[in-house]
Amino acid sequence: MSTMPFRGVLFLIAGLSIAALSGAVMKILSETMPPLLIVWFRFTGYFLLMIPLVATLSRNRLWPVPRPGLQIVRGLTMVAATVFFVTGARKLDFANAIAILYAYPFLLTLAAPWLLGERVGLAAWAGVVGGFLGVLIVARPSFDGIGMDAVYVFGCAVLVASQLIINRKLGSIADPLVTSCYGAFVAMCLTALALPWLWQPISTYEAWLLATLGVTGAASQTAIVMAFTKTSASDLAPFTYCEIVSAVVFGVLIFGTWPDMWSWIGIVLIIASGIGVARAIALRTAPHRLAKV
Repeated sequence: MSTMPFRGVLFLIAGLSIAALSGAVMKILSETMPPLLIVWFRFTGYFLLMIPLVATLSRNRLWPVPRPGLQIVRGLTMVAATVFFVTGARKLDFANAIAILYAYPFLLTLAAPWLLGERVGLAAWAGVVGGFLGVLIVARPSFDGIGMDAVYVFGCAVLVASQLIINRKLGSIADPLVTSCYGAFVAMCLTALALPWLWQPISTYEAWLLATLGVTGAASQTAIVMAFTKTSASDLAPFTYCEIVSAVVFGVLIFGTWPDMWSWIGIVLIIASGIGVARAIALRTAPHRLAKV
């Protein structure tokens, strides 16, 4: 692996590890704050920190807004996805919540033929089946009690897959950092409408956690964007599952929890299936990439 792709992998691992920390902070805050209030603080801090980053790193102008309708829909999915995750992760083991969230690559693969016109091979379909089986093993949904929490996190995965589809549609006309900044702005404005009914006094401890949430959101997004500017998506795909590993570590260090045997089996199956899907897609697209060289 050359120096540039290796740097991309390091950026991705750093970004996803910071994203896992951000999720842990939201789980802590969910014990004392309503989900929508957490979402407003998250995206407000995110937006304010992203403005100078966009101005510094993006070569595209912020105005006019590329595909404003699609940007608004993306912002809506960001709000809903975060609310679903905070609601579901409140009672779930943190590593299990992140593992269930990682149903989104398989959902994206399922949607690709119909919404993106992309061909999916037999090996990728096998990976999708294996990945969903892993998610079911981890979630073990019973549709009551903690089972519903797993359903909420799975709903977040559906919304994240929807965001990625929108990202692909916007990718050819807008800089990723610009799209990220617009999404945070839309999410901030939408959740601000609920503030009169949700506002509550913020303790010093909560204020520090909320500040951490804003910083980690901006830092993880910037690191992930930098990763994809230095390394191809197919080379990075096998490393995206390091967020599950980070979630296990944070679950032990912050919450004192450790996945049980069935959860470990599901996590390993999710990671193995995800890497299999990524490799299948990379092998399918390799001849096209070589033909363009």
